[in-house]
Amino acid sequence: MAFNDILTETETIKTNSDKASSKLFSAAVLVAALGYFVDIYDLLLFSIVRVPSLQSLGLKGQDVTDNGIFLLNIQMIGLLTGGIFWGILADKKGRLYVLFGSIFLYSIANIANGFVDTVQSYAIWRFIAGFGLAGELGAGITLVAELMPKEKRGYAATIIASVGVSGAVAGFFIAQLFDWRTCFFIGGGLGLSLLFLRIGVVESGMFGKLEKTDVKRGDFFSIFKKGRFLKYIRCILIGVPLWFVVGILITLSPEFGKILNVSGPVNAGAAVAWCYGGLVLGDITSGLLSQYLKSRIKVVYAFLFLSAASLCVFFLLHDISLMAFYATCLLLGYSVGYWVIFMTIATEQFGTNIRATVTTTVPNFVRGSVVPLSLLLKYLMGLFNGSLIYAGVVVAIISLGLAFWALSYMQETFSKDLEYVEDD
Repeated sequence: MAFNDILTETETIKTNSDKASSKLFSAAVLVAALGYFVDIYDLLLFSIVRVPSLQSLGLKGQDVTDNGIFLLNIQMIGLLTGGIFWGILADKKGRLYVLFGSIFLYSIANIANGFVDTVQSYAIWRFIAGFGLAGELGAGITLVAELMPKEKRGYAATIIASVGVSGAVAGFFIAQLFDWRTCFFIGGGLGLSLLFLRIGVVESGMFGKLEKTDVKRGDFFSIFKKGRFLKYIRCILIGVPLWFVVGILITLSPEFGKILNVSGPVNAGAAVAWCYGGLVLGDITSGLLSQYLKSRIKVVYAFLFLSAASLCVFFLLHDISLMAFYATCLLLGYSVGYWVIFMTIATEQFGTNIRATVTTTVPNFVRGSVVPLSLLLKYLMGLFNGSLIYAGVVVAIISLGLAFWALSYMQETFSKDLEYVEDD
């Protein structure tokens, strides 16, 4: 065969491969986006139905708040442990294996949540749900990042995040129409229905190549090497303000509403919906802006400054209408709408052999940061004579300060080639 014929045949194979990859990419984005939609629906559903569900179990007054924080912390502990488990598994067994395995587990836990009749059983199934929820997003983002051309990864992540976070808005409206138990059943059914889409998605080519080598994969402890560990910690810290807003301010919005003298009772579900409506808009803005500026770091800086301004508005506004309070929740959500960029940065910082481990654990450690944040909040309330506002301000300053510090040392990763491995 002549050399020109070989070149022609090679180009034909490459063209066909590109077409196939395009189809696979579309299927992967669809599953990752819808999986994240159900993920967020379930994760925030508890915040939405926290009060009515606990009241239906016989709790009243302060017991609703205390047990609500307890269950939230249990769910977040499940996310932390699940993030490590699923992340290692995704690097050892494959991204697709974890994507659908985690969807199956959190769907079953969702359905079981609809049958609980005690706080203890509620806690068990929130832990299992959190454990299952920990795997979907990291596996999905890693899979799509490795299938997508490097210059276009931001667009894919924007689609996934924008569709995903709208799950919280859907959760609010579903909670208006159905009993809290039915809301959990709906979430479980939506998750199980995604398993039928498995046929259209195949494994990442980068992982497939790595699987044929003797390179050690999914070594969580390799992250703890000095330079690598600092980079890992920075990835976590830049996302902490986001979960401070969602996990503390919005979850406890009824309590903050009373202290801020909002005219009318604040509905936690409505606050979540308004906040996540802002998050959808923020994720679209930050994702597209990063593509336009060809920079992740500049966009995160902009949103952190916007977060600082929005937090000032939240804590300083008193004697406002209920609608003005919800508008502030929308502003807060928009200001922390850099989740898509935060996830993409974490994915792009590490090699293929530990990429899924990092991408899965980082967002779950950010989500899990609500545990120390809530404990710090309670401790500071003791120092400030029970003032939730003063305690909240201090926790906000700490969260933002750590994020700015971490970002100042972060490497720009836009258009970075991801086909490499981390050395032992």
